[in-house]
Amino acid sequence: MKKTEYAIVDIETTGGNASGSRITEIAIVIHDGSSVIDRFETLVNPQKEIPVPIFALTGINNEMVRDAPIFDDISEKVLEMLKDRIFVAHNVNFDYSFVRHELEKSGFKWTARKLCTVRAARKIKPGLTSYSLGKLCHALEIPLVNQHRAGGDADATAILFSKLLEWDENGEIAKMIKNTAQDQRLPPNLPPEDFDQLPEKPGVYYFYNQVNKVIYVGKAINLKKRVASHFSGHKITPQRQHFLRDIYRISFEVCATELMALLLECAEIKKLWPAYNRALKRFEPKYGLYQYEARNGYKYLVTGKLSKFQTCIEHFNTIHEGINMLLNLKQQFEIDNRFCRYGIATAGEHFPNTNFTALPDVLSHNGKIEKAIAFLVSNRSSFAIIDKGRSPDERSCIWVENGHFYGMGYLSSDIGFSEPSEIKEYVTPYMSNQYIMHLINAYAFKYPGKVLNKKV
Repeated sequence: MKKTEYAIVDIETTGGNASGSRITEIAIVIHDGSSVIDRFETLVNPQKEIPVPIFALTGINNEMVRDAPIFDDISEKVLEMLKDRIFVAHNVNFDYSFVRHELEKSGFKWTARKLCTVRAARKIKPGLTSYSLGKLCHALEIPLVNQHRAGGDADATAILFSKLLEWDENGEIAKMIKNTAQDQRLPPNLPPEDFDQLPEKPGVYYFYNQVNKVIYVGKAINLKKRVASHFSGHKITPQRQHFLRDIYRISFEVCATELMALLLECAEIKKLWPAYNRALKRFEPKYGLYQYEARNGYKYLVTGKLSKFQTCIEHFNTIHEGINMLLNLKQQFEIDNRFCRYGIATAGEHFPNTNFTALPDVLSHNGKIEKAIAFLVSNRSSFAIIDKGRSPDERSCIWVENGHFYGMGYLSSDIGFSEPSEIKEYVTPYMSNQYIMHLINAYAFKYPGKVLNKKV
């Protein structure tokens, strides 16, 4: 049987992502599990300018690579060095994505089993303050010459790899290089135990960055399977590579149903506004219908932009929806147009009548405003959705009050109710929005048997 061999790789590049950046230097050290048996190193002409910050880090400038071979010229040699060998690198997914992308551009389809020396070092030498190559070499007394150059870093990684093999009493490296080893696909800064603790249940998961700030919130029918899907595949977009590098921790909350996971995801995105969540942010309404009372005692109805500091009667995606509703209320309840405000403009700008003489009776006018608001509220349903819980002795509950999501929670399956509104005692309040109510109403329509007192 052929002995397992390893290709220990380090590259220098023009930037941080494989799709928009190019390799400027590559070093490949072949290791047979005992010692180094071959080596290849070269500068590479990236066919683009090297940014000043990259030059400051690596010392590689445009003059140095001008007469170097382009990657296409060395692609066959690189493939020969990598073929049928395990690809090893410090933060392996970074180097692997660049090399795979460059080989594809040269017409070669190549994949390999991978081994990350960052992860291997965490398993075999746990408890160190840092696992960056420079600090790891310093802590383990490994010589590192020409740091941030491909040859120097590759040679240091080869020594580190030899030491890890020597110290690996529990066979961690053998486990890691199996094709099925999940943690080889995990982001470089994510502890494997964070992934291992994920259950195969519905819920919401949270990704945290280095300073423990939530950067992404997601929902899942199967938490482990969904989180794993973030780390599979070979996409090389800058956004994905930055996203994966930013993940340092995962937490989760199990939910009884997919609907509860959806609602919690929406509420948490609204509350935390994570950097990498984009899709649900588009569903946020931007305008609302407000009531206010002037100093002279007259009440007004106003449509305008949503404010964090004011409670609106109704909210809308566009200002036109709000204006149309206000116009309908004005007509239906015969409200004096002078006490309606449409958008950020004044009534006079929309309607020419600016005569404020002969005002209506205050009580009569305010009564019309109150009836209009009562009409809107009375047309909203108050109901509960009772569903399965997280365990057989538990039920989940969602309460909607006057057409707005009030909250959700869990209760013992042996608890009964004389009034549906008693469910409010068992729920945690959350902010409502149009998208959440769309989800709840669609679910209530699909599963009417789970709805309690749909119309009050």
